[in-house]
Amino acid sequence: MQFKTSTAPFTHQGNSVSKIMRQVLYALIPGIVVYVYFFGWGIIVNILLTSVTALICESLMLMLRKRPLYPFLSDNSALLTAWLLALALPPLLPWWIAVLGTAFGIIFAKHLYGGLGYNPFNPAMAAYAMLLISFPIEMTLWPAEASLSGHYPGLFHSFSIIFLGQPVGGLTLDAFSGATPLDAMKTGLIQFHTIEEIKHNPLFGVYGAKGWEWISGAFFLGGCWLIYKRVITWHIPFALLGSLFFISSLFFLLDPDIHPSALFHIVSGASMLGAFFIATDPVTAASSSKGCLYYGAGIGILIYVIRTWGSYPDGTAFAVLLMNMAVPIIDYYTQPRAFGH
Repeated sequence: MQFKTSTAPFTHQGNSVSKIMRQVLYALIPGIVVYVYFFGWGIIVNILLTSVTALICESLMLMLRKRPLYPFLSDNSALLTAWLLALALPPLLPWWIAVLGTAFGIIFAKHLYGGLGYNPFNPAMAAYAMLLISFPIEMTLWPAEASLSGHYPGLFHSFSIIFLGQPVGGLTLDAFSGATPLDAMKTGLIQFHTIEEIKHNPLFGVYGAKGWEWISGAFFLGGCWLIYKRVITWHIPFALLGSLFFISSLFFLLDPDIHPSALFHIVSGASMLGAFFIATDPVTAASSSKGCLYYGAGIGILIYVIRTWGSYPDGTAFAVLLMNMAVPIIDYYTQPRAFGH
């Protein structure tokens, strides 16, 4: 009697690249909604700009590489890169900078390395780092939280600022923009103010940056949903946030007057977005469970180092890119033992 069996593996979760990327996009929506509530509609305009640019650049590169369009365009990887970059950019950034950054991420950081699965660096963070170095003034003009500025940049105002460079109704750009809380914290410390003195600035809330506390909470919920759906594992977010919490707590205990608390670092800036959505990119992250712990911990420590002693208020993008370079050596030393050896 003959038995006909299929080839291994014999179990299948039914996941595909398209489905996984789509679930990550869904998980970003709560954070985007809260983002719009506190900072206006500029983020939606940015998402539209980066999404259209990403799909156009993806199509052009696929045609140049003589690859079929549909299976690659429908895997949602280009859209995810676009959304992550848009969330990292100032919401009222001039349109051409967002377009330039997206084109760089898709063409240079993704396709010139061979496309999805071959790129060693996270495309969204590579694009963000390029823009931050090239356009430092434009990339640091963030809108103030609406209750502080007294002006909520609606859709029409956002379009006017992004595409024309000026708001309508006789307002000035200063009415919408201001220093980020992380930048205000770093500037205050450079000027030898204590943490308590700096926190009198209305930019700061109970634990961290006003508005950003809620945005980080929304991204945290989205990230927990991804873990529940087994789209990502807990290793990288736990290691990243855990190492950031540990090192910031250590320095806070040593001198709380010049070192912000651990909660401030966790809920301010891109910490939560980076932990659940950026660092967990399966292509550029470590592959083994143990390797993911080292990889995530390295990112958390580098974020704190750059924020505390570096030139940039938030070091999430640079921390991710630096640890992307360390992934091959991490994978080499953390691969599990092969069965039977």
